[in-house]
Amino acid sequence: MSDQGPAGSLAGFEAAKAWILEGVAAVAPVDLPLADAVGMVAGDAVFAARAVPARDLAALDGWALASGDLVGASAYAPAMLAPSPVRIEVGEPMPEGCDCVVEAEWVGADGPFAEVTCEAIPGEGVRRAGDDIAEGARVLEPGRRVSAVDIACARALGLVTLPIRRPRLRLVDLACDGSLGLTTGLVSTRAVKAGAETVQVSTERDAASIAAAMAGDFADLVVVVGGTGAGGHDQTAAALARAGTLFAHGLALRPGRTAAIGRIGDTPVIALPGQPDQAMAAWLALAEPLLARLSGARARPAVARPLAHKISSAIGMAELVLLQQAADAWTPLSCGELPLGQLAAANAWCLVAAASEGDAAGTILSGSLLDEAP
Repeated sequence: MSDQGPAGSLAGFEAAKAWILEGVAAVAPVDLPLADAVGMVAGDAVFAARAVPARDLAALDGWALASGDLVGASAYAPAMLAPSPVRIEVGEPMPEGCDCVVEAEWVGADGPFAEVTCEAIPGEGVRRAGDDIAEGARVLEPGRRVSAVDIACARALGLVTLPIRRPRLRLVDLACDGSLGLTTGLVSTRAVKAGAETVQVSTERDAASIAAAMAGDFADLVVVVGGTGAGGHDQTAAALARAGTLFAHGLALRPGRTAAIGRIGDTPVIALPGQPDQAMAAWLALAEPLLARLSGARARPAVARPLAHKISSAIGMAELVLLQQAADAWTPLSCGELPLGQLAAANAWCLVAAASEGDAAGTILSGSLLDEAP
């Protein structure tokens, strides 16, 4: 498609999103050390090769006993055991023939006999083999973000790595002084949280330099920040057309109207406006769905709540709305604008379709969470 500049016709958002997602598949899993896997997207299922614990262990400090020897035992009729039972501490393997642990206060072990003044049932005070993890159990689900508990399970099984899908993102910043700007820092933080291995590059603002930066080392996704407007120094769209294929420059998306999308070979490219609000709209609506597809991640949770106030939207433009949770309702903070303060206060966002004028108060609306817990 020819360049659709911001001053001309705008590409429909849904068509642009469908085009940029077309043919994109999840990257191959790689094995990451456990310390690096937290928050990343699991690439394959992991099954327990053995039970945890591997055998019965004491769950408390006391005496290891056979419950059958304690039937009817009480302070008035203690069970007399000879030889004296085995003293045991938490985590120690249970001795052969013992199936319970009794706390020390119930056992008197002076002399050749031991007096036990309580009953016990089989398994009392014992962590059975497989109580934590059964042999063959699935301990990691593909597509789910790895949690601290997943790491604990992996360590308990003796694993040192986990299979992770980690797309490589090339983040190009149009900063002439070599420093990364506010918008690039914001995008980079979101990218890392989404599970991307992010390589940041700064470049000059001419088309040749931008094109070379886009087409650098291998990446699964290229994101450029800045240079998408109609000013004389805005050369990003021209650079994308030079380096690969420019599908659209100018989207019917507010904010984010001057964003551009294309491909270099099979690699999708998203050019974000330099202003934080404009960039974040295109990032949330286009880049994060792409990263989710590349990482094989499950869809970010959407929470349905009624609207506390009406949302008014302009026909012809898809508009991003920030939502804040208030009791059991969504309070719209802004529509078509993403001020940083409101972005910080928001819990979720939604997109009003270009054909819609908005939603009335009380409408049940699904909000995509901005910060899903790992």
